[in-house]
Amino acid sequence: MKILFLDQSGKPGGAELCLIDIAKPYRDSCLVGLFADGSFRQLLEQQQIPVQVLATQPIQIRKESSLAQSLGSVSLLLPLIAQVVQKAREYDLIYANTQKALVVGALASFLSRRPLVYHLHDILSTDHFSQSNRRLAVTLANRFASLVIANSQASQAAFLEAGGRSDITHVVYNGFEPEGYQSDPSNISQLKKQLELDGRFIVGHFSRLSPWKGQHILIEALAHCPEDIIAMLVGDALFGEQEYVQQLHKRVADLGLEERVRFLGFRSDIPQLMAVCDLVAHTSTAPEPFGRVIVEAMLCGRPVVATGSGGAVEIVEPGINGFLVPPGEPQQLAEVITTCRNQPEHTATIAQYARDTATQRFHQTNINQRIAQLLYRALS
Repeated sequence: MKILFLDQSGKPGGAELCLIDIAKPYRDSCLVGLFADGSFRQLLEQQQIPVQVLATQPIQIRKESSLAQSLGSVSLLLPLIAQVVQKAREYDLIYANTQKALVVGALASFLSRRPLVYHLHDILSTDHFSQSNRRLAVTLANRFASLVIANSQASQAAFLEAGGRSDITHVVYNGFEPEGYQSDPSNISQLKKQLELDGRFIVGHFSRLSPWKGQHILIEALAHCPEDIIAMLVGDALFGEQEYVQQLHKRVADLGLEERVRFLGFRSDIPQLMAVCDLVAHTSTAPEPFGRVIVEAMLCGRPVVATGSGGAVEIVEPGINGFLVPPGEPQQLAEVITTCRNQPEHTATIAQYARDTATQRFHQTNINQRIAQLLYRALS
């Protein structure tokens, strides 16, 4: 099967990391077409996955764009669409991995007469998308896609509620290679010393710094926790959200937490940093489409406290394999953090069960088999 994958981003987010794992089995017969250059291209090349940057200028359509703004940008897409159409004729199907890729892929599918698959990594709600962009995505998927893969039941439900077709929609969770999340204890001990974290209870937060990712909730919670508990924030602003980063630093200073909050920025050693943590916190203020970081922490054998909405509730069973707190409730988050600190044996038991179940449930081999079945069905 020859697949033309399309993705709008030059930077690796959750959708892009998922695409790498999906494309690996087809590296001898696929091409990943990107609409922007960046470190994501380099990650693909490291995995020997063929990649080509197709766009010469950024696509200006944003999630919050109005219908007029979206339509006004279509004319700028014409050269890109023409190039994708030409490429698509060399492949069996088009696999759109993001919403902008759906816009281009839908028109290219129609013109090249190649089936279209849309991988939905978003919750199409007003929390993240303008009404016109929701309508555009659903209309294009309904009209042109042979298959819509939703990354959670929450993503599927939002798609259907917005008018999406149920007969073409299937839920397939993100897949992971468990072996990639195993760390040498001696290396972890050394990393903890390098970061000067010995003797502290470490709560890790792994995400781009963005208001809806809720790093401010963790900072507020930290003020209600014992002083030996510190927060380690891994990630940085991506999409013009530098002002939020400044607000986080100011709030840390206002609360007198400078010695208890570490901003590490972007890092490539995520499994190792997770293994350093005593607890991993997920604090999104809006429903998360899936919650990739939650599964990653589980595979690292770390306990997780997550916001109880969106895809997170499909992963975490409270008190069984993790903990859930309501969105935007720093006091309740602080209570869970303190409980985990005070009950290390019970927390370790929960973390071990989470690792065992996540290894079985989200193993990349099983996920890729499921996707392959759906792709062959779409072709036929």
